[in-house]
Amino acid sequence: MPTTMKPIHPQVRIGHVHLKVSDLERSLGFYRDVLGFEVTARIGHSAAFLSAGGYHHHIGLNTWESLGGAPPPARATGLYHLAILYPTRAELADALRRLIEANVPLEGASDHGVSEAIYLRDPDDNGVELYWDRPMDAWPRTAAGALAMVTEPLDLPALLREPVVAPPTI
Repeated sequence: MPTTMKPIHPQVRIGHVHLKVSDLERSLGFYRDVLGFEVTARIGHSAAFLSAGGYHHHIGLNTWESLGGAPPPARATGLYHLAILYPTRAELADALRRLIEANVPLEGASDHGVSEAIYLRDPDDNGVELYWDRPMDAWPRTAAGALAMVTEPLDLPALLREPVVAPPTI
């Protein structure tokens, strides 16, 4: 691959994820009922599309090739995790409260300096990261100005002390 190619445009974003699931209703119970995404469209009992804020979809779920299937084995290639970005620390705290209320176990919680993240598994054993980004001017830097990300434990009790967020008005 040529090394002289220009970098990708800085405003490019990853728009959505589409997951193969074994049980559509069970997955809707997680992404809709626990995390709070809204269903924007359904294709019968085989697929659903969910979003935040009325976008066409952020998450697609389908059973087209996976109805009743098992998760991929450990040490196989595939999705490591999907990451859901929350706009504020208070919104991440709200997500944590939802997980606690639904008895969803956490796999981990980290402060990366640039962000704070909670890690868990969805009903099909897909990795899920819920996180918020600190403002760029607060990101840790080396003396030379390079990004200095870390992985430190996230103080979950402190996160839970964030104020409860009022429901959005749209």
